[in-house]
Amino acid sequence: MDDVSQKAMEQLRLLKRGTAEILPEDEFLKKLENSIRNQKPLRAKLGLDPTAPDIHLGHSVVLNKLRQFQDLGHEVHLIIGDFTGRIGDPSGKSETRKQLSEEEVIQNARTYEMQIFKILDKSKTYIYFNSEWLSRMRFADVINLAGKYTVARMMEREDFSRRFKEGIPISVHEFLYPLMQGYDSVVLRADVELGGTDQKFNLLVGRDLQKEYGQEPQIALMMPILEGTDGVQKMSKSLGNYIGINEDANEMYGKTMSIPDSLITRYFELVTRVPMEEITEIETAIKSGRMNPRDAKMRLAREIVRMYHGQEEAYRAEERFKLVFQQREIPDDIEEFTISTNPIWVGKLLVEAGLCPSTSEAKRMVKQGAVKVDGKRIEDEDANLALEDGQVIQVGKRRFVRIRV
Repeated sequence: MDDVSQKAMEQLRLLKRGTAEILPEDEFLKKLENSIRNQKPLRAKLGLDPTAPDIHLGHSVVLNKLRQFQDLGHEVHLIIGDFTGRIGDPSGKSETRKQLSEEEVIQNARTYEMQIFKILDKSKTYIYFNSEWLSRMRFADVINLAGKYTVARMMEREDFSRRFKEGIPISVHEFLYPLMQGYDSVVLRADVELGGTDQKFNLLVGRDLQKEYGQEPQIALMMPILEGTDGVQKMSKSLGNYIGINEDANEMYGKTMSIPDSLITRYFELVTRVPMEEITEIETAIKSGRMNPRDAKMRLAREIVRMYHGQEEAYRAEERFKLVFQQREIPDDIEEFTISTNPIWVGKLLVEAGLCPSTSEAKRMVKQGAVKVDGKRIEDEDANLALEDGQVIQVGKRRFVRIRV
């Protein structure tokens, strides 16, 4: 095996970390060899439809993989789907998705741009908005694009097939979504397209369309879907089982400590940059009983916080966690809040103090027994609290505020 082949095999080994599937893997290896031999970086593409403004660790799985490409000398080409986002990807959906307004899409896209560079190297990242080419297509261009794919092939897609059998309507514009995503790959001449396992059909459409346009087809590299902190459902903000990359260090650390033990090594592999050799050692130590899962989880929480907030914040978050959860003490550095009226309705208090985003959420937290005043649980969601100066309001396990009257 020559030097080029060895380097390509090493890159393949690194890039296979955590992947669910690479199609086809032999072609990927050839692309890596040609890239090294010709000193021409591969173009790794990811499409982001800005249907939700906040990035969480579930999104970071594929973004971390893109960072690996960058670290190996390849280019990352991100497409903000400001045009396709107005349709919404129907992947995995049981009904037609509500179309976003142009204003919603643009605002969400800006938020994405601000967050992705916590993971990616800005100097090695190229960003596009696919309205640059899709909005300029004439109707004749759309017909020409649609003519390159059959309805039969579209119906091979599991969600379309299921909806058709169940008599659930499929709008014609939903067929256009995978074609538009595939056409993005044609425009960029992508070498590799990344996505979650739920994107397999769309990624393979890109391969087919590139062949139709006389291009070398892209590799489809699929990453697994990350379970949320509940250990069951896909990480999602709407389900409340997410860890946001913009969350403060204490919240991020605490949420990481709440994941099931069974997900420790999976999180290490998918959302950190800890070498696989170390992860294997941690996994073996846990299984043999030489390491307490709690200690492994604390290492995981430190790594995650360090990635987004730095080493010092990771250390502080850990110390705070030990204080609150292991020693059962209230931290000294909690924020203070001066109440507007006294007595005050508990729902209004929690919202004004920034402990809950809405009164409905405040009521829900009270019902769950998650609201305490100086350690005493509040059970009545309609309670008017007569508070004293210095009392501590606690919501959940990590949110505190000290009352000033």
